[in-house]
Amino acid sequence: MTPGIARTVRVEPCDPRNPEAVAVMERLSEALAAITGDGGTSSFDPADVLVPRALFVVARNGEGAVIGCGAYRPLEEEVAEIKRMYADQGCGAAVLAALEAGASADGYREVRLSTRKVNTRATAFYRRHGYAPVAAYGRYVGREESVCMGRVLDEAIRAPNAGKAFESIRERLKSPNLSPETPESGQ
Repeated sequence: MTPGIARTVRVEPCDPRNPEAVAVMERLSEALAAITGDGGTSSFDPADVLVPRALFVVARNGEGAVIGCGAYRPLEEEVAEIKRMYADQGCGAAVLAALEAGASADGYREVRLSTRKVNTRATAFYRRHGYAPVAAYGRYVGREESVCMGRVLDEAIRAPNAGKAFESIRERLKSPNLSPETPESGQ
């Protein structure tokens, strides 16, 4: 096994207020600040992914440690916006695939995102996964430091059973018995 690369990655829905989710988003903010000078927190409110047709996920390595995260939220009727993508130990493709499958299961046909142009690692990652530049939208219109990218979800991702694994966990997240402080793993 290559050092720093997780051999096993498990991606699962998580309440973004969960301490493990908060901690991984803090790592993301630190990494973004080092690259771009901005931690990216002003463009994300955890409440945005606690609504219908939205999702926050964490990625865990084989030992159960949280090594990544990501989210999507409604942007338009058939378009979801990907937010707070973070990947350590090579889990980025798994996180992105889970978000795309979840977005498809929620009825979206397309996903979009914004990242800073200076974050060449992120822009290259998204291009490798089929994302292409799209017109700036929302708060990113007129922001020269930003690049907006998007991807139409293909038929394989939009298959009727795509994302079904998330549904029971998503229902548990809505349960009043599950507080943000309660880790969801341990299964």
